[in-house]
This record gives sequence, C-alpha cells and structure tokens, in this order.
Amino acid sequence: MTNTSVNPARSTGVALLCGNMALVGQLWLFWIAPIVGAVAAGFLYNSFLEETLEERRVRE
Repeated sequence: MTNTSVNPARSTGVALLCGNMALVGQLWLFWIAPIVGAVAAGFLYNSFLEETLEERRVRE
C-alpha cells in the first residue's frame, strides 16, 4: 500500500491525530499542487484569450 488517499483533508487529519509526521511530510504535494495548477490555469486562460476578449469588445 502507498497510503495515498483521494481526499487530502481526510489523510491530513488522520496523520495529525496519529502523530505520523512522516505521512504529513508526504501530503504537502496534495495540498500545493491543486493551488499551483489553478493559478497556472488562470494565467494561461488570460494569456490565450486576452486578444479574443478585446476583439469582442471592439466588435460590440
């Protein structure tokens, strides 16, 4: 078993209550990756669609 869980909140809570700091050290990726991905997606969305939005405003 890899101790991977689909829900990082559930895994973090159990790890903290059991005092398993090694497991907590492995969970940082499951908390940080979605946040970094969301920020990157926002920047990419704006950079690719910025001209399209401006063109729509000009046409209106």
